[in-house]
Amino acid sequence: MINENTDSSSEVLPEAEKQPGEKLQKVMAQAGYGSRRTMEEWIASGRVSVNGDPATLGMRVVAGDMVKAAGRTIRVGERDNTPRILLYHKPEGEIVSRDDPDKRASVFDKLPRLRGQKWIAIGRLDFNTSGLLIFTTSGELANRLMHPRFEVEREYAVRVQGTMTEAQMNTMIKDGVMLEDGPVRFEKLEDEGGEGFNHWYRVMLKEGRNRVVRRTFDVLGLPVSRLMRVRFGIINLPPRLKRGMSVELGEGEVGQVLSWLGIDHIESQQSAGKTGGSGDAGASRYGRKSMIKSGSARGARGKSKTGIKR
Repeated sequence: MINENTDSSSEVLPEAEKQPGEKLQKVMAQAGYGSRRTMEEWIASGRVSVNGDPATLGMRVVAGDMVKAAGRTIRVGERDNTPRILLYHKPEGEIVSRDDPDKRASVFDKLPRLRGQKWIAIGRLDFNTSGLLIFTTSGELANRLMHPRFEVEREYAVRVQGTMTEAQMNTMIKDGVMLEDGPVRFEKLEDEGGEGFNHWYRVMLKEGRNRVVRRTFDVLGLPVSRLMRVRFGIINLPPRLKRGMSVELGEGEVGQVLSWLGIDHIESQQSAGKTGGSGDAGASRYGRKSMIKSGSARGARGKSKTGIKR
């Protein structure tokens, strides 16, 4: 936007700064496509169009312009309140916090930047745990997925030093194990086999207490050597999503999650002619079924509080 109150006696600005609008790569980065440098590469390779015409490096856009890339279309200057959901494959060695006195690497360092919003982490994974981490721009959606009363399932792949006895497995499923902050019981516990001293298990529980999986196996005398979250509610970790990478769910997948939680009305602004979020491109790359648990995209109004059919 041009400032009409500029003093005519001020020094002459560079020609580029006189031009109206914002640089295209900046607008795309703020919309969550990726970094400005990546957007410059997209523009140079012909992957971006503005108002139906191929974009060029150095192009500026103004309110009302239509920018299209990666199967997603945005109207410059239009505020979109539709919740966004981002899946991130967290590697070991990153913290789930924006502030760390030790200045360790943070998961937030790698997320697409937002304009006028912020990414909210749904639950946490400790420093040495990897796997599925979900982010959203909706506080209500985050609360529904994290609040204990909704009992949303978390599934993990666990490698331990040693092997559980049959008695230990039965106790874990039926009676549970007592920790210092209360009992814990796994809803599912499957033996995945292993070689040598290390053994893999697949576990599922409906709570997110701090380090609850690690602490449970510690009580059994089986230290965890590797822990990876593979599912949260109906959302799976996409098999082809590499560590340190993220993908955004498309509009249809976001709708499935909202409907499953019974909050499909939340902040939704479905407008005619609007395409899916940036995750539409990701969905075709990673496979829709690999992200949303098959047969589970139902409203959370049935017998199960999580909406997962048993």
